[in-house]
Amino acid sequence: MTHHHLKASGATCHWGFFDAALKPKLTIASGDTVTVDTVTGAPEVHPKADAGFMTPPEIADVHAHAEKTLPGHILTGPVAVEGARPGHVLEVRIEDVQLRQDWGYNVIRPLAGTLQSDFHDVRLLHIPLDLNAKTGKLPWGLELQLAPFFGVMGTAPPPAWGRVTSIVPRAFGGNLDNKEMVAGATIFLPVFVEGGLFSCGDGHAAQGDGEVCVTAIETALQGRFTFILREDLSFNYPRAETPTHYLTMGMDPDLDRCAEMALRDMIVLIGEVAGLSREDAYTLCSIAADLRVTQTVNGSKGIHCMLAKKLLAPKTLLAQKAA
Repeated sequence: MTHHHLKASGATCHWGFFDAALKPKLTIASGDTVTVDTVTGAPEVHPKADAGFMTPPEIADVHAHAEKTLPGHILTGPVAVEGARPGHVLEVRIEDVQLRQDWGYNVIRPLAGTLQSDFHDVRLLHIPLDLNAKTGKLPWGLELQLAPFFGVMGTAPPPAWGRVTSIVPRAFGGNLDNKEMVAGATIFLPVFVEGGLFSCGDGHAAQGDGEVCVTAIETALQGRFTFILREDLSFNYPRAETPTHYLTMGMDPDLDRCAEMALRDMIVLIGEVAGLSREDAYTLCSIAADLRVTQTVNGSKGIHCMLAKKLLAPKTLLAQKAA
């Protein structure tokens, strides 16, 4: 097992899109670990040079040279995993997430977010981040504890989809904005193209469920991921685990539809892990599972269903499948 480092640059970042035709920037073996550097934000959201903030030095190169054809996020990648084929699943263990700069930004934009008609002016905040205390200081004095995670993590879409925006979450993952995906969590992503082609970005220092004004505390992050090819798993939509919970997901413009998707997949997962009937699994979900709003601002909204692992078995889904 080998450790790699994929740095952000104009050559290793793609801006605003996922595409099965992208060439991998790094090819690894299953079981390898990769440290991935990311950057964030178009030039207009960055503070002035004399503001006293630190910024990753490669940001100018990324702004000038990263391929950009659609509005959206600056993503580092893709990373290809040897042997990954359509129908497989890529297990991505989030080993560590670190801040790369001492500031983040939040923007309110007219005609965006959950309350699209309520706010008519652009407001840009630069929020100081304390890298040692892991806190952010908001303008009214609140010191908020940070919980950094990547808003966007995804494989490449099916080739027939062509180039798709990074803004809308889909079956390959992408802009999930799921705040549970901090260090220690694992996300399972369907593979639609050879190598899987994983990319990530959209660093968040902190976010509430919903991400209602369309931005969190947006910032540059460094992540360390372990990639494992799972030929023994087969599903068509992302799933995830934390140390304590299973997660299933639904994405659709209609939140009711999102809830149905996440719940149906949780019923399937319970059957796989614990062998319960669909009726028993449905009952358990009603008694003990939580439907949470992931985000309400990305075109397709999101619901994730969470169920405590201890209610099913002492083993994780990972251990259950490997046994």
